[in-house]
Amino acid sequence: MKIRILTAGQPGAVLYDRPWPAVGDVVEDLPTTVAAHLVASEVAEEVHDAPPARRHKSRKEDDDG
Repeated sequence: MKIRILTAGQPGAVLYDRPWPAVGDVVEDLPTTVAAHLVASEVAEEVHDAPPARRHKSRKEDDDG
């Protein structure tokens, strides 16, 4: 489970035996139960790997070209 940290840790805080990540850092290598707990506690959010959105031309753009 890939998560993004939403809250700063206190000085000296650790996350699974390593220093607490900075706000916005993405963490991928935590056990799923630990990551899910952080998401449920609103300390982190789950990151989904979505393919880039495809852009479709509108009819107006097709007529202008």
